[in-house]
Amino acid sequence: MPDSRRPVRVGLLGFGHGGRVFHAPLISATPGMVLAAVVTRDPDRRRSLRELYPGVAGLDTADELWARAGEIDVAVIATPNRSHVGLARAAMAAGLAVVIDKPMAPTAAEARALVREARERGRLLTVFQNRRWDADFLTVRRLVGEGALGMVWRFESRYERWAPSVNEHAWRERATAEDAGGILFDIGAHLVDQALQLLGPARTVYAELDHRRAGAVIDDDAFVALAHASGARSHLWMSKAAAQRGPRFRVLGDRAAFTKHGLDGQEIAMAVGIKPDAPGFGEEPPDHWGVLGEGDSVPRVASARGGYLQFYAGVVAAVRDGAPLPVYASDAVAALDVIEAARASATRGEVISLADARARPG
Repeated sequence: MPDSRRPVRVGLLGFGHGGRVFHAPLISATPGMVLAAVVTRDPDRRRSLRELYPGVAGLDTADELWARAGEIDVAVIATPNRSHVGLARAAMAAGLAVVIDKPMAPTAAEARALVREARERGRLLTVFQNRRWDADFLTVRRLVGEGALGMVWRFESRYERWAPSVNEHAWRERATAEDAGGILFDIGAHLVDQALQLLGPARTVYAELDHRRAGAVIDDDAFVALAHASGARSHLWMSKAAAQRGPRFRVLGDRAAFTKHGLDGQEIAMAVGIKPDAPGFGEEPPDHWGVLGEGDSVPRVASARGGYLQFYAGVVAAVRDGAPLPVYASDAVAALDVIEAARASATRGEVISLADARARPG
C-alpha cells in the first residue's frame, strides 16, 4: 500500500478518446492522485500529451510501464477492448492495482478469471463504470431510494445518437464480438450496469441486435429487455442510427413516473477542455431537468450533480485506506453475463434464462 502522505501515482495505458477525454482529466483533478506516466506511441497523441500534461512521462510500450512499477501504484487500462485482459494480468503481475475501462473483458469467463487472479494475488481490481455518476442516473437512484415513484415496475433507458456514416478508421467500428466490439458491448455495458444497480439481478434476457447503417460490420442498434428477480422489468435501447432521440429515462412506478430527456453533459464538457473540478461542473440547467408525477401534474425535479470525480476519489480511498472499491469487478462480470445472454437471444430469437446460460460449459 502506498504511503498515505503522498499521492497515489497512476500509469495510464492509452491516450485515445477514453484516455484523453475521461481518464487523464479525472486523474489529474482528483485530490490525492497524480498522473505519472502515459503509454502511447502515436506521435500526435504524444504531442497532445506534452501540451496538456507537461512533465508526465510518455512511454512507448506497456513493458516500459511495468519496468517502472516501483514508481506507480495504479495502472489504468484505456486501450482497445481486445487488449484489456492481457494488460490487466500483466499489471497485476507487476504488483499494481488495476482500473479497467468497460467492458472489462470480451467474455464473462475471462472476466471471472481476472477476478480470481486479483483475489489470489491480493490486487485491487475495479472497472470504470463512470455512468453510475451521470447526473440523470444519480437523480433516478435518489428518487427511487426516496420512494417518490412507489414500487418501480419498469425502467426504460435510452442512449441514442445520430451518426449515420460509419467511420472506417475507428477501431470501434471494425471490432468483432470476439474483440468486445459493437454497441451492445460499448453502450450496453453502461445501460446494463445501471439497470442491475437500480433493480437488482436479472432472471431472463431478450434482445434484438441490428446493423442499421450502410457499411456497418458490427451491431450499431440494439434493444435489450431484462426481467429482474424483483419482478421489475428493464427496457434498454442503444443506437448510432437514431435521427430523433427518445427520452434518456422513463421510470414507471405504482405512485408516479419520472421522465428525463437529454444526455449527461460531463463527457462533452471534458471533450472541450473544461476541467472536472471546475465550479459548476456536472450541474444541469433547469431546462434539462426531468419531470416527476402523474397525469398532467408533472413538475420539474432538480437533477443531482454529476460526479465522475467520485470514481477516482473512491480509488484513492481504496488504495490508501482499504476502503470499498467504487465499482466491484464482480458487477462487471454480472453485466457481461447479461450481454452474452443478449447476444444469444438475438441469434436464436428467444428469451434466455441467465441461470441456464451460466450453467453451460465455457
